[in-house]
Order: sequence, then structure tokens, then C-alpha cells
Amino acid sequence: MDLEITNSNNRYQVKGTLNKVNLKTFNLYFANIFDKLDEVLLDIEGVRSIDRAGVMALARLHNESITKSKILSITGLGCKELYQHFKTEKPKQETSNNTNIATGSVVAA
Repeated sequence: MDLEITNSNNRYQVKGTLNKVNLKTFNLYFANIFDKLDEVLLDIEGVRSIDRAGVMALARLHNESITKSKILSITGLGCKELYQHFKTEKPKQETSNNTNIATGSVVAA
């Protein structure tokens, strides 16, 4: 399924597949969105598949909202790949040359 984006009262529904093939469509649709709106609700319930490029596009949109002091809300269960990307794990302790290095994962709230 291709990417489909619909809008109703600043609530954007994203359906289908969000990947590097259709990333240009996503980026063009949301280009400068926070110059026009103070609050955006992004519903990803209909996203069936997302790759790393799609996750990074959502992260860029999130970062833009923070930079411009705007509100971005992402709702919906979406697809499992998104949650696997942001899943929580306990940090691991590794020792290298008597230096403790903590490694871990990004935590999405």
C-alpha cells in the first residue's frame, strides 16, 4: 500500500507504508507545517510498515516542533517497527581499558 495522508482540523492521518521510496511525499506534505500551525496531531494508526528512513522523518518532525516551540502529538498504535525502534532496554555496562562505558537505547515517552 502506498502512503496516504489526509487532514481534518489539524489532525493528519497517515496510512500505508512510510519508507524511503515515498519519504519525499511525507516530507513535502509536512514541510514548514509549524510555520502555519502551532499544534499538529499525527495519527499513525493506519501505518502498516515503516523503515528507518520513515522513523527518522518522524524524529525530524518532532525535533522541528521542539525547535519552533510547537506541539506535535503522535497517536495510534501504528506498526511494530516504530515501537521496536524506540523500545526500552536496560543499559549494559562494558569495560574497556579500565573505563566503564554505559550503552543503552533511546526511550520514547
